[in-house]
Amino acid sequence: MVNLDEFRKVELRIGRIVSAEKVPDTEKLLKLGVEFGEKNPEPAAPSGDGAAGRPLPDVRQIISGIAQSYPDPAVLVGVECLFATNLEPRAIKGLESRGMILTVADGTRLFLLSPTGAVPPGTQAR
Repeated sequence: MVNLDEFRKVELRIGRIVSAEKVPDTEKLLKLGVEFGEKNPEPAAPSGDGAAGRPLPDVRQIISGIAQSYPDPAVLVGVECLFATNLEPRAIKGLESRGMILTVADGTRLFLLSPTGAVPPGTQAR
């Protein structure tokens, strides 16, 4: 059993998949690029190039074992679904994963948990 205080530590956010590809030499793994809204702006650069201070997209790499349910990774691009975003980074097949996609299973097929309406990337689940 997990108490409510421990459960509240898990940050669940909507992410939009912006890229998806198979991890070479694996059967189950996909490498996903997932946008979670915007990062805080970078401090102003001394060079004055004008780029600092603007929000940057928060895009993270997430390695997930969903390839057998999604054999054509391209169908995932543009999909918004739920992710755990505050897990410690983990190396999987030499690739850093900075989150976990949440799914439900029906036998051997996995299904993504997606909002029923338009939800901005980065929106936190409650």
